[in-house]
Amino acid sequence: MNESAGSLGILRNLDSYEVVLVVSVLVLAWLLASAVRWALRSAAEGAPVRLRLPILRVIPLLRLCIGVGAFVAIVPLIVEPSFQNIVAIVASVGIALAFVFKDYASSLVAGLVTVLEGPYQPGDWIELDGTYGEVKLIGVRAVHLVTTYDNEVIIPHSRLWSKKISNATSGGHSVLCVADFYLHPDHDAQAVSQRLLDVANASSYLMPGTKVGVVVQ
Repeated sequence: MNESAGSLGILRNLDSYEVVLVVSVLVLAWLLASAVRWALRSAAEGAPVRLRLPILRVIPLLRLCIGVGAFVAIVPLIVEPSFQNIVAIVASVGIALAFVFKDYASSLVAGLVTVLEGPYQPGDWIELDGTYGEVKLIGVRAVHLVTTYDNEVIIPHSRLWSKKISNATSGGHSVLCVADFYLHPDHDAQAVSQRLLDVANASSYLMPGTKVGVVVQ
């Protein structure tokens, strides 16, 4: 196995000591990541409420750093250190990252288009990808919507390429409100329409200068 790996020109012929060292690095990284997760979770349980979530957010970041550190420590042990091998590894990692982050790059470009074209802006009420809510933040990668149920929904900008966007305000300060009224078929339509107009015009939520319409179906 070692001879076939060494014939590739990239991997080194590992002896038993180096194999044990690689396994030791992997086990140590796993134990360290588990210890970090346990320690921070315990610290979050005993911390004040305002610090609990920030502490928990650190866990995946530290575990990622441990994984990257283990990778950096293992690569020199199994790869023959030469200029050609380093170039090959960097190129392979670049291709892999380009494939993995292609959707992320698409979201970044769509975010730039969103900023330039301005199909929506903070404060607008829009419907995007089946979600209706108020635009709270336009980030680099995604738009943050807060729905009427007070849920924050994060939608990547790449949805701009294939999904329709319904903007209820388009930079305005008012939102159209629709209320349905179901009546008996035998009624005075003119009297009901007038009564509905009076009720709507007397509403405290009506913006001054806004017209009220009554549609009969």
